[in-house]
Amino acid sequence: MTPFSPLNWFRSPAAQASCRTALSCEASLDEAVRQVADELGSASADLALVFVSSHFASDLPRLLPLLHKRLQSTHWLGAVGGGVIGTDRSGKASEVERNAALSVTLLNLPGAVLQPFAVGTDSLPDLDGSSEAWHRWFGLDPNTTRAMLLLVDPGSSGINDLISGRDYAYPAAACIGGIAAPHNAPHGSLLSGDQVVSGAVGLGIGGDWTLDPVVAQGCRPIGPVFAIEQSHRNVLLQLSEGSRRDSPVACLQRVLAELTEDEREMAKDSLFLGVERRDLLIGGNQPSEPGSTFLVRNLIGVDPRNGAVAVAERVRPGQNVQFQLREANASRQEASQLLCAARERAERPPLLGLLFACLGRGSGLFGAADGDVSIARSVMADLPISGAFCNGEIGPLGGSTHLHGYTACWGLLRQAPLSS
Repeated sequence: MTPFSPLNWFRSPAAQASCRTALSCEASLDEAVRQVADELGSASADLALVFVSSHFASDLPRLLPLLHKRLQSTHWLGAVGGGVIGTDRSGKASEVERNAALSVTLLNLPGAVLQPFAVGTDSLPDLDGSSEAWHRWFGLDPNTTRAMLLLVDPGSSGINDLISGRDYAYPAAACIGGIAAPHNAPHGSLLSGDQVVSGAVGLGIGGDWTLDPVVAQGCRPIGPVFAIEQSHRNVLLQLSEGSRRDSPVACLQRVLAELTEDEREMAKDSLFLGVERRDLLIGGNQPSEPGSTFLVRNLIGVDPRNGAVAVAERVRPGQNVQFQLREANASRQEASQLLCAARERAERPPLLGLLFACLGRGSGLFGAADGDVSIARSVMADLPISGAFCNGEIGPLGGSTHLHGYTACWGLLRQAPLSS
């Protein structure tokens, strides 16, 4: 039973936090818009989040005008996805991977400070300059930004520098997002206000609301932790385990020899390297306990002459690394544990789960549809979920924001009033 409060008699519906979701798999854009509009109703919202599959890329300039005729929201934000994640009127959450789909979420967030932005990425502020230059570039007040949603066009340049600049300017604000899906139409992949744009778009979230980030990389460690003895940029030249030093290839061969036959077969396509990241203990990226974690990165080459291994990350002597194996059971267990931990840490349940998942997850990883949303629903049974399958996922790990692959990056939107 809802607690009695006479103050509720004097509040308008917009003063109550609410989340309305709709998902359509109609092949016609007009029919998809009609269906989601009928499900969402005519009540106004503070924020509309729109995720649309690349099947509608050629029709994308028509999407927001069609939605604006039927729905009311102060802010509009969204992107094209390689697949769409959404929740229909009955409350069923789905991952639509290969079919046309439109997911729309309308949010009323009383006490929120919402600051949308849309920026070009051809020219970024100097990373060696002042943080104020980045504040002006994003147009966000750092004093009122507790979290950030960031969506990037796949044609954008300098994405890693953009993410680094964001961390430099807003170190206390956790960031979640992804890279939109490419397409052949002559326009961008991002939705902002009433326009289709390229570059980067997003939203600063503050006031009484924040995003709790959860980043599930979907791998399990194999073999021991090795220390980097010699390296050059992104190339590992020598590793050590205790007093034993060897080439990275020799170390990998020892690890593979300890695996089962099935694991070795899996390693042909699913072998990665974890690079240690020390927690920096900053703001919204702060973990529950200090320590270290491993940022999972692709192995991109081997030099048979000296046994060196190239990895998709800058490395340096003194760091630790550990080989990783990507597989479905590890992905389920990791995501479940991380979401459970986020649930236990929070004083209030989330209003919405935003999910940005790699195109390599979904049924390709789990062997069945709705893998990540099913994990989330096993932890938070009634959680509305929306988002997209991305060409790269953005989320914090080890105290910094990173561009990930093969990852599920969650942003749990939660009311968390600031103490007076």
